[in-house]
Amino acid sequence: MFGKYFEFNEVILHFVEELGRHMPGGFLIYKSAGDGELLYENEAVHALFGCRDGEEFRTLTGCTFRGMVHPEDREAVLASIGRRVSSGDAQIDHLEFRIIRKDGAFRWVDDCGHYTETEKYGGIFYVFLTDITEQREQMETNFAMRNAVVEALSKSYHTVWLINDVETEHVSLYRGDTSDATIHGAPNRVALNKMTYSQAKDNYIRSTVAPEDQPRLQRALALKELVRRLAGGRRYNVSYRRIMDDGSRRWFRIEFARMNMPGGKTGIVCGFKDVDDEVREEQEHRKALQERLALQEKLLEEEKQQAMQNKLITALSSDYWSVYYLDLDKNDCVCYQESGEADDFRLGDHFDYLSCIAAYAERFVNPEYREEFLRFVQPDAIREGLRTRRIISYRYLIHRGGSERYVMIRFAGVRHPEDRDDHIVHAVGLSFTDVDEETRKTLQQSETLRDALTGAQQANRAKTAFLSSMSHEIRTPMNAIIGLNSIALNDPELSPKTRECLEKIGSSARHLLNIINDILDMSRIESGRMAIKHEEFSFSRMLEQVNALVISQSQTKKQKYDCRVLGHVDDYFVGDDMKLQQILINILGNAVKFTPEGGSITFLIEETARFSDKVTLRFTIRDTGIGISADYLPRIFNAFSQEDSSSTNRYGSSGLGLAITKSLVEMMDGNVEVESEKGKGTTFTVSVTLQTSNRKANDGCGCDIRPGELRVLVIDDDPVACEHAQLVLGNLGIECDTALSGAEGIEKVELHSARRAAYDLILVDWRMPEMDGLETTRSIRSIAGDDTTVIILTSFNWDEIMDEAREAGVDGFAPKPLFAAAVLDEFREICLRKKAVVHAPKAKLEGRRILLAEDMPVNAEIMTMVLEMREMTVDLAENGRQAVEAFASHPAGYYSAILMDMRMPEMDGLQATQAIRAMEREDAMSIPIIALTANAFDEDVKRSMQAGLNAHLSKPVQPEILFDTLETLIRP
Repeated sequence: MFGKYFEFNEVILHFVEELGRHMPGGFLIYKSAGDGELLYENEAVHALFGCRDGEEFRTLTGCTFRGMVHPEDREAVLASIGRRVSSGDAQIDHLEFRIIRKDGAFRWVDDCGHYTETEKYGGIFYVFLTDITEQREQMETNFAMRNAVVEALSKSYHTVWLINDVETEHVSLYRGDTSDATIHGAPNRVALNKMTYSQAKDNYIRSTVAPEDQPRLQRALALKELVRRLAGGRRYNVSYRRIMDDGSRRWFRIEFARMNMPGGKTGIVCGFKDVDDEVREEQEHRKALQERLALQEKLLEEEKQQAMQNKLITALSSDYWSVYYLDLDKNDCVCYQESGEADDFRLGDHFDYLSCIAAYAERFVNPEYREEFLRFVQPDAIREGLRTRRIISYRYLIHRGGSERYVMIRFAGVRHPEDRDDHIVHAVGLSFTDVDEETRKTLQQSETLRDALTGAQQANRAKTAFLSSMSHEIRTPMNAIIGLNSIALNDPELSPKTRECLEKIGSSARHLLNIINDILDMSRIESGRMAIKHEEFSFSRMLEQVNALVISQSQTKKQKYDCRVLGHVDDYFVGDDMKLQQILINILGNAVKFTPEGGSITFLIEETARFSDKVTLRFTIRDTGIGISADYLPRIFNAFSQEDSSSTNRYGSSGLGLAITKSLVEMMDGNVEVESEKGKGTTFTVSVTLQTSNRKANDGCGCDIRPGELRVLVIDDDPVACEHAQLVLGNLGIECDTALSGAEGIEKVELHSARRAAYDLILVDWRMPEMDGLETTRSIRSIAGDDTTVIILTSFNWDEIMDEAREAGVDGFAPKPLFAAAVLDEFREICLRKKAVVHAPKAKLEGRRILLAEDMPVNAEIMTMVLEMREMTVDLAENGRQAVEAFASHPAGYYSAILMDMRMPEMDGLQATQAIRAMEREDAMSIPIIALTANAFDEDVKRSMQAGLNAHLSKPVQPEILFDTLETLIRP
């Protein structure tokens, strides 16, 4: 309205007076100096002060602005005006203060003033006054109501925050202990007022809340989440665990309420409350409620099951004449289903069991059965019978109602949960059932069968006697025929035609003799004269003999034969090894016989059960032969049975082999099963039971072999064979490594040799792809020398490779599948042979000069002291480059060996070794370079070997190992 410089005179005053009369509110002009002398005020100002005219107003106020302001507000208002004048700020300023009217009442006014300067009056203020008493009173009422509400809400809280405005996130501490730097983890009043709500919240959660509750509380206390939750006047609270000063945890809760703040702003009250007792009480209550609900559900389920059991019992008991519940301890019996007889018990009747059962036996049970019946129904007999069986029964004859009938009494154990620990039957279910009709039919059938069995047994004995007699009669001339035929074949003057005839006679005679032997075996089995021995035998040796015969036959027909042991099988058993061998050879021989050239035969052995001192072994023989038709399979084990009569001529079958096999298997407490498909092959599964032996594979070894100290490597391309080797050797405490190829095995040998931990025994499969056992052995010998024993494993006859294997460095042979006894026996014999071998002398270390490359002074000092213990001289190189320079600067043979650290500055151990090996001098390739390093992984050893190092010793190095390595690698 007015500028910074404004000329206020009579002309302008007239204009201002005219303008002031039309203003709706108060308007006045006063000097800025002194008490603020009034230069003009309009009538609205007079009315505001309750004055009739300007004279009353001037009398009331002294015609000064100072006189207009309430004494209590005067100092603050005048100070504000003074600051405005001194700053020279001409902008409009608002002041709120009280005035005292003529009638003594005060009113609140809003002073909207502007400062300007004039030539006549100097600095002046022109001011617009507005009565804001009602608005002010309403605001104070709102604040009072707000404070009352907050106070009411906060009485149960130890700390209350007030978010004054959710838009600005301004937060203040309304209630809480401000004496501490923090209030239960929350900032004090001064600190809190300097933070936004989000900052205060993050500080509180980070410093006081249990870590597991922090993520949840961060989400729940986000300001947007609070506003959303509190929309529509709803309340919101969040519980959490807080860590106390003593480290304990207590449950707390923050409760939130929405507040309408002055100026239309939205505020939120946050109350912090200790609710540990309440939460824990609620948790206990909830737990108790859950337990009651679970119990209720259990009872309902039990009631449902009981109802189903009752229905099931009713259905099942329909087959019984009568049913009772008998408490054996109390001798109390209860009727659950009555028989319908007039003199029997009725449903629900209790009676004394022993006296009533005795009376029942006396009245109704046939005298022929009575004594046995009374023994059977005694409580002790019932308990003993049910100790191993679920139900016991006894069938007897009764006389009742003028007739005889067969009845069965049954007892079934009732085992309650509280009775399960003592394994004693305390209660039983007792039932009677009428079995007269089926019993009489069974007796009649039994009598018929007994007569038939007697006749069959007599006929069988006659047949057996005849076969036995005739077999012996035929055997006598057959021995003569075979003997004379052999003599005749030795005549050098035989014509080719005659020789051919004699050879056919011999073949036919031997076939006939085999038939006679089978007939004799059958006659001995059927007459009961066949006996099973119980002698200790070596299972591995027996299996080796079986395999030797089958391998020879299968090689003739160019068949693939594979014998495997699955899992652990003992080396020694007690039983009849000859009969077991006969069983296996019979079936394996048939597999070879009925499998065409190029086919395959698989023989698997595994242990399937072990109880007490008994072991059950299962033998599976699978071939790809001609197979057996489904129609013939049920008759395959019948004596003289053949699927095709022409097989006698084509395959030389008698039809007795499998019949004998089945009988022998059954005599060894086993069984034999067969599966087959015509044209695709046959699988025989034989199970026999043998007795365990106390003898172990390494008993009586005869030399100082300690299985637990052996380092063994098995090289075989068959993963199953490797796994089996680990199992059988592991049972003796031998931990062995495995490799699935010759290359992998050689790599493992290199690694162990570099670590100076060479294998004691290496088992190598003969036939492997890419690199066979002999080639692998040659490579092993070039690395490990003669100290390691190498044994070839093979399923074939090794005579044909004996000489070549010895030249390659093979020490011995062992048959597959692998048995610990066979391996250790062979290893023992090899050890005994090697005892006579004089090993090459080791080098003396005294006086030797060693070049030590080590960058750590402490390690270098220790290693120097260790070497000097054996009177060696040590030259130290502090890095790889110095080591190369030291070696190059001295003549050939100056150093006997180099000890090389791997990690060094300027040039590491691998680079230094490569540099030395590349030098053109006579000892560059021959000087032993030994790695001393903490890098002990396989890949580190490989890198050392590839760089040209001779050995790889891991730190800390044991002196004995270091000295042994130096003695071995340094040339004497």
